[in-house]
Amino acid sequence: MIGRIPAFTLALARTLPDMPKPTSMPSHLHSVPDTPRVVLIVAPDPAQELDVTGPTAVFGQANRLSGRPDPAYQIRIASVSDDAVIRTESGIRLLADAPFHRIAETLPGPIDTLLLAGGAGHAAAADNAALIHWLREMAPRVRRLGAVCTGAFVLARTGLLDTQRATTHWRHVEKLARRHPRVTVDADPIWIQAGRLYTSAGVTAGMDLSLALVEDDLGHATSLAVARELVLFLRRPGSQAQFSSALQAQAAQSPELRELQGWIADHLDADLSVGALAERVAMSPRNFARVFAKQVGQTPARYVETQRVEAARRMLEQSERRLETVARMAGFGSADGMRQAFLRHLRTTPERYRAAFRAQSTQTQSQTQTPEREPVNAAA
Repeated sequence: MIGRIPAFTLALARTLPDMPKPTSMPSHLHSVPDTPRVVLIVAPDPAQELDVTGPTAVFGQANRLSGRPDPAYQIRIASVSDDAVIRTESGIRLLADAPFHRIAETLPGPIDTLLLAGGAGHAAAADNAALIHWLREMAPRVRRLGAVCTGAFVLARTGLLDTQRATTHWRHVEKLARRHPRVTVDADPIWIQAGRLYTSAGVTAGMDLSLALVEDDLGHATSLAVARELVLFLRRPGSQAQFSSALQAQAAQSPELRELQGWIADHLDADLSVGALAERVAMSPRNFARVFAKQVGQTPARYVETQRVEAARRMLEQSERRLETVARMAGFGSADGMRQAFLRHLRTTPERYRAAFRAQSTQTQSQTQTPEREPVNAAA
């Protein structure tokens, strides 16, 4: 079934200035073992290449930026195919360390995190009885088990997602719900944690999930450093929707208006009236309003207010700033103006929004604090 659990959307626009998290993870959750954690990614044939290379880039950068003399992670890739070749949807080929059923021979230690990549080969992988049996055997032996994009179909086939919330690429949520009715499929979030199980939306959402895992292991500073190095948005919480308002709004056809959209995102506290915006693109206010609405699908005023609401939401989620400060930085001018905009767009107030987000964060942290299982080597 598909559960419509409210998701707290963020804007996929420009990153705002660095802001601390509302609450920090307990220090014991950031303790790093003496030996590197083994991260294993299993790829179908064919695979979506970014489902494989995106997470590996995140964990690899974490090794370089963690400040540890030794790597925090040992990254391995396993293929579903017996020849250890991973064919990808773009046509390139990746060489795995070994097929999944022989990967134990190549591992430097027990598997800590096991991720299932997605791709066009996910259906065949879900029907691979040997793979499903292997995953069921490995599940109690790893600390974290997750799926990127359509890898959720493979994970669901094991039965481990039954009665759990899960997500996948937006294009496949209906199919996942039909094929696995015991899984509560949520179409909105970019990733979901259900105890030790993780699922993410499509493609780049696997990098967001990987950043979250790095933050759990090594702390917010390392996660942020990795995001900066990879020129990613500041780590998006799993509750962010797969479609933000920035994506839902059309990109303007003319380069002048596209450039203006980017400028608006960077100057939300400026004068963004129709007259001021029209002047920036050397158009009359009347003609500008007509052309903007036609190309973007929203009036200039509606577009600006939507961007300001999204920016305010991010600040409410990731900082302890006073409402008046958030309103000013987001361009509302006053807390009352921001309150009215929130009611129009979200049907809630900024105070209630922040409280709801904190409650959700607290619930997620309590799930994360469950005792860890002792990892067992795959060869055991």
